[in-house]
Amino acid sequence: SLAVDALKNEKVAGNKEKSDYFTGIIKEENKRMNKQVETILQAALLDKNEVQLNMKRLLAHDIIINVLNNINLQVEEKGGKIDVELEAENDLILADEVHFTNVINNLLDNAVKYSKENVPPVIRVSTKSNGKHFTMRIEDNGIGMNKETLNRIFEKFYRAHTGNVHNVKGFGLGLSYVKTMIDAHHGNIKAESVLGKGSSFTISLPLPK
Repeated sequence: SLAVDALKNEKVAGNKEKSDYFTGIIKEENKRMNKQVETILQAALLDKNEVQLNMKRLLAHDIIINVLNNINLQVEEKGGKIDVELEAENDLILADEVHFTNVINNLLDNAVKYSKENVPPVIRVSTKSNGKHFTMRIEDNGIGMNKETLNRIFEKFYRAHTGNVHNVKGFGLGLSYVKTMIDAHHGNIKAESVLGKGSSFTISLPLPK
């Protein structure tokens, strides 16, 4: 939607490079929406443990960069920035490309959605590897969570009571899906948060032998 609005701007319309940039975002987001529909349909299978993952050797950094390129427009609109530190020496993971992409998208989308009012979001994405595991960490300076919320965020349909602090639409499926997918990839995810200061999510995946 932001990209469509940008294309209506006369300065952008007369600039082929900028037009190509925004139409590229629209195309990528359209592909992502199609994949999200597929994900929702597969969610029904998750309860039955019938999801078929298409596991391949993938370069995690390539996928992370691709997601960052598409979400950067939302961050820029809020006057924020994304700090990227991809320091993992080994980012070759065994993963389902669609689901792993969705996991990163969901976590970054939350970092943008749960930013503070009138405070530009600052999101930090970093990676490391230690020979056995690939680790990715996403940190934000958003509204944060209290302990009760932090203990329940991975439950299906759980929605935090944010009162008048924020009005975020959703069904409470995002983080439940993220946790299910990380488990299916034999990894683990840890959430940390301080109310009023921000949250961080750390994902660890085993490196293929």
